[in-house]
Amino acid sequence: MPELRRDPVAGRWVVFSPDRLRRPFDFKWTNQETDFFEDNPFLPGNEGFTPNEVYVTREPGSQPNKPGWRVRVVPNRFPALRIEGELEKEAVGFYDRMNGIGAHEVIIETPNPRLALEDQPLSGIVEVLTAFRSRMLDLAKDMRFRYIQIFKNVGPMAGASLRHPHSQLIAIPVTPISIKHKLRAAKNYYETKDRNLFEDILRNERNSGERMVYENAGFAAFCPFASRLPFEIAIFPRRQSPYFPQTSDHDLVLLADVLKRILQAYRLGLNSPDYNLLLISAPLRKPRGNSSPTLDQDFRWHVEILPRMSGIAGFELSTGFYINPTLPEEAARFLREVKTDV
Repeated sequence: MPELRRDPVAGRWVVFSPDRLRRPFDFKWTNQETDFFEDNPFLPGNEGFTPNEVYVTREPGSQPNKPGWRVRVVPNRFPALRIEGELEKEAVGFYDRMNGIGAHEVIIETPNPRLALEDQPLSGIVEVLTAFRSRMLDLAKDMRFRYIQIFKNVGPMAGASLRHPHSQLIAIPVTPISIKHKLRAAKNYYETKDRNLFEDILRNERNSGERMVYENAGFAAFCPFASRLPFEIAIFPRRQSPYFPQTSDHDLVLLADVLKRILQAYRLGLNSPDYNLLLISAPLRKPRGNSSPTLDQDFRWHVEILPRMSGIAGFELSTGFYINPTLPEEAARFLREVKTDV
């Protein structure tokens, strides 16, 4: 059984999950002219290699856990946390621990192992985003969970273990310390200035334009002023909402448009770098009333995309500082000039 242990100095929780050692790795596969290995668990016809689907978009008349699906969500075979059991917290001498209760799911974005997210039609990307929204809404009903993180790892430098296009969802019983920092910054800014921090950042970036990469009626994509990594992108909604699951169908189409353009710019301009895509939403509301009373006004869900063209080494790990060789103004200018086929 996984367990969580809290570092009393840093204030962060660490997940210990022995099952993760059994994950498959297929990045030695390099022959672009042959099919992916036959026991790829995400291929149509191999549904028996995965747990039963918990969400699916499929063709009319096709059967559950059989071919005919377009987007399929299944529990991870090698979960970081397990959904079975009750949440138990305890002291271990001076320290704090809890059992590893949570949910770990895989969103298989397409039956085609070579169809990258940016190459899907907008309707296909919308179906993936709709799966994100649906699974977050469903898992939010579980009172054991406090935070849900959706992320996409592409390439070995980003921590991916399978090439087949997919994203992941992990629900956890605590709020991560990195999210607490963002919540605190947003709340303090709102209390001090009576304005939304994310709206002020967005207004500044749109007025300046020098770090903007692309925008439409619903979203703006820009290289953050203090980008951690070269060509990092932040995607902010133009409408205020702390929770991604509140996003309308119309806005999912607009978000799909932004993602398609940015990821194509990465591929065409930067030769398909490995990357991490993070969907940052507010912690789950609970009846205990422990959410900030101004959360609806001060925090805004958003997306971060981090190309992994260089490693993170000792200085970054020890200080939290990042050494970025590319100014965000130069990165944004480069990405704006990439000709995509959208």
